[in-house]
Formats: sequence, structure tokens, C-alpha cells
Amino acid sequence: MPPTAPATKSRLTETAARLFRQKGYHGTGLAEILAESGVPKGSLYHHFPAGKADLAVAAARWASAGMLGIIDDAFTPAADFTGGATTLCFKLAKLFDLYPDWRGCPISSVLFDGPENESFRAVAAEIFESWRHRVETHALRLGLAPEAARRQAEHLMFLVQGGWTQARARQSGDVLRGLPAFFGPLTET
Repeated sequence: MPPTAPATKSRLTETAARLFRQKGYHGTGLAEILAESGVPKGSLYHHFPAGKADLAVAAARWASAGMLGIIDDAFTPAADFTGGATTLCFKLAKLFDLYPDWRGCPISSVLFDGPENESFRAVAAEIFESWRHRVETHALRLGLAPEAARRQAEHLMFLVQGGWTQARARQSGDVLRGLPAFFGPLTET
């Protein structure tokens, strides 16, 4: 029985996300994505008419949905912003340590390594902004004033992106676990 359309599209998207994260946009070929997903070439162009470029955007959005879930999982039970931010850093460190084959940022390894076009940069900006906004929403819920919530969300996202890059360079999730030391007085209202 042939796979259903959503299952086929999901397999292509998830396989592409994994391979792009491991090898980057240019290091991953469509033939490799098709072979690993077990999907015929015609199905790829049915779901992603622009081929690899459409698939890259879908893979980045899929990975972003996962990150938004991690942010929610970290902040929803938190008693305060610092607690949620600390939990987020520890969750990311655990993922970094558990999955050494996908240590590249799921967004930058796809959208910044991909073709130099405005649409990829726009999608990347939209995704990163959605992460910042989600953290800001939790910060507001946890009692930070609007300006402090915006500032803290942005600060945390800067720390996480830079921390992830440093963790890759050092090959250690401990860098991410150490990020709470940089929260300092900025986390106060």
C-alpha cells in the first residue's frame, strides 16, 4: 500500500531536516534525501514543486516547531523567568549530548548555508523571531514588565545561539549548561 500524502511529505521533511543539519544545505543532495526517506522523485516534486529550496524551508519550519515545543516545555512549569531559561539551556544541552549527529543549528545549517536569496533570509528571520516572541510571551506570563520581557527574550536567544556555536566548537553540551551564569541582573524586572 503506498504511503499517504501527509506521511510522504513528513518523511521527506524530517529526512531532509536531519541530513541538512548533519551536512548542510550544499552537502545534501536530493538523491540522498530520496534514498533515505524511501520516497519516489515524483512525490518530492508533488509536495515541493521548487525541489530542494521548498524542502529546505519545510525542514526549517519543522525543526522550528520542535524548538518552540522545547521552549514551552521549559517555561510552562517554571516559577520564574530564570527557572524557565535555565531549564531551556539544560534541555538544549541534553539534546546536544544525546544527538551528536545533529549539532548544527537546524535553521542556520539549512537557511544560511542554502542559496543566497532573500526568501531564505526572510524565513530564517521569521523563525528566529518566533522563538524570541515565544520566550517573551512566557516572560510576560511569569511577571516581567513588557520591556524587560522583550529584552530578556532577546538576550536569552543571543546566548543560546552563541552558546550552541561554542558548544559545537568545544564538542560539549556543558557550554549550554553554563549559560545561566550569564543571566545576571538582566533577568530582573
